[in-house]
Amino acid sequence: MSRRHVFCATALAVALPLAGCTSSPSPAPTPAPSSGGLKLVSYDSCEQLEKDVKQAAKASVGPYGFPGAGGVPEVAVERGGARTMADAAAVPAAGKFSGTNNHEADADEPDLVKTDGRRIVTVSGSTLRVVDAALRKQTGSLDLGIRGYGTGPTLLLSGDAALVLSTEVGDGGVIDRKIGVPVAGRSEALLVSLSGAPRIVSRWQGDGRLIDARLTGGTARVVLRSAPRITFPDSGRKSDPTGANRKAIEQADVSAWLPAWSVTTGSETSQGTADCSRVTRPPSFSGGSLVSILTFDLSQPTLGSGDAVTVAADSDTVYATGSSMYVASDERWQVTAGVGRADLPVREQTDIHRFTIDGTKPPAYAASGSVPGYLVNQYALSESDGHLRVATTSSGASAVRVLAVRNLAQVGVVDGLGKGERIYSVRFLGPVGYVVTFRQTDPLYTIDLSDPAKPRVTGELKITGYSAHLQPAGEGRLIGVGQEADTSGRVSGTQVSLFDVRDPGAPRRLTQHQVPGGQSEAEWDPHALLWWPATQLLVLPVSSVSGGRVTEGALALRVTDQGVTQVGMVSRPGVRRSLVVGDVLWTVTDAGLQASSLATLDEQAWIAF
Repeated sequence: MSRRHVFCATALAVALPLAGCTSSPSPAPTPAPSSGGLKLVSYDSCEQLEKDVKQAAKASVGPYGFPGAGGVPEVAVERGGARTMADAAAVPAAGKFSGTNNHEADADEPDLVKTDGRRIVTVSGSTLRVVDAALRKQTGSLDLGIRGYGTGPTLLLSGDAALVLSTEVGDGGVIDRKIGVPVAGRSEALLVSLSGAPRIVSRWQGDGRLIDARLTGGTARVVLRSAPRITFPDSGRKSDPTGANRKAIEQADVSAWLPAWSVTTGSETSQGTADCSRVTRPPSFSGGSLVSILTFDLSQPTLGSGDAVTVAADSDTVYATGSSMYVASDERWQVTAGVGRADLPVREQTDIHRFTIDGTKPPAYAASGSVPGYLVNQYALSESDGHLRVATTSSGASAVRVLAVRNLAQVGVVDGLGKGERIYSVRFLGPVGYVVTFRQTDPLYTIDLSDPAKPRVTGELKITGYSAHLQPAGEGRLIGVGQEADTSGRVSGTQVSLFDVRDPGAPRRLTQHQVPGGQSEAEWDPHALLWWPATQLLVLPVSSVSGGRVTEGALALRVTDQGVTQVGMVSRPGVRRSLVVGDVLWTVTDAGLQASSLATLDEQAWIAF
């Protein structure tokens, strides 16, 4: 029988000042001064939190619920993220192996497959599997108990511990702008021991949808976005649906907004709710969601509560380094909130909140700032030498701004990029930035960021099509993965380009490879891309249609200054990922793993699931 630990529903009902809603209360984070014009402020009581969230929610709710439910501007974006690829690491047992194509080398990102060079761990559906890379056989499998429609699962790997993350999506009034699913949902974090037969050690469950996560050292930080548990009346049955929704908000208790959690280890279950005193707020928010950052030390034998740090915000993008975590909120939620209301202005603005991360501690709030426009994805953010570089698109043009990390105040800007276009991909590498905009043609801009106060465009290359992802490929080389298009902007298939960017004033395309009628998951999720610099091998999943025939598999290309040549194709339906262990190229599908020769692509083994 499970044991219930200090659950404070009673305290919430009476809204006591400083009502702690967690089994292990912690001091409230202290806001840091910020000359960026924006900062987070802590609540001093559940009463004040209830007053603020209700006021914000009633102002933003519409006839169909919270912002998002009634439609928002269409924004085509990429999911996932990659900025550089960590160097292949050497292990005695398996030689060199590839890692996840991460944005930053010191902040690992969750994905559906991980390897430590000895074993390959995958998650698909509700099953985790372990494959011995040397023996080329499955050595363990585990039913994770994940049921229902949702997102994920994905995993992080640290030693003999795996953290599996997933979300079961429920019905809710807030729709995530980027992937079109409700914010409402129930997420899980499963601590799985890989020592011996894989087994679940702890199961954390809580309100909200997984936005993203990072692993630094052996500590995982998981970001969830939750919606209030409010049932709105049927809008079709009310003469004043917005008024009816506001009434439902007014009648709700503050506990409807505070995400609840439980963690089960063995036969014991602890439960709790977010602590009011650990919720902070920016000056403006919709009242339709809270964002929580959970911290899990994977070196510990069990999961704890997550020790959540929570913000009353609408964040949908996460970027992190080994020492900082940023959550960014697209303020265009006010588009929906402002339908039929002239008194509520719509802002094309992104609010950014920075937290410092240190060891196994929860993130500490450091600063906030805001920039005009919206982000394409996490690549639009990059921390370097005490500055945060931010690329955004707003009405009519795009810009790159440089903010001071200490307070997220702007110190420099270059704007007017791609007038009439929007950003499709961004890559910041040291003192240089690369921005791709597109409508009919693809300008690749090179930006000199060596003087943070005076960033400037140094070069521009116009070609047809666009690059949805930019992958570094050695000194002065950049690979673009995207779509070819005609001069009218009509796309025609997957395109891989090699750019020479040694001269920032004159970027040029050296060569390209096209797959007519093709699409690749790497275009929107660069975790699907493998770049193996040791042999200049680029591998990406591709599906194409030609003459009514569908071709699927992992396309392997050799990328050199002499050209982009096709090495071959690992022909397997449903290829999602590729990785290298020693001299073997592994391709990952939901149906199994294929081992192929890295040199010839000849099949060596097929491990069916």
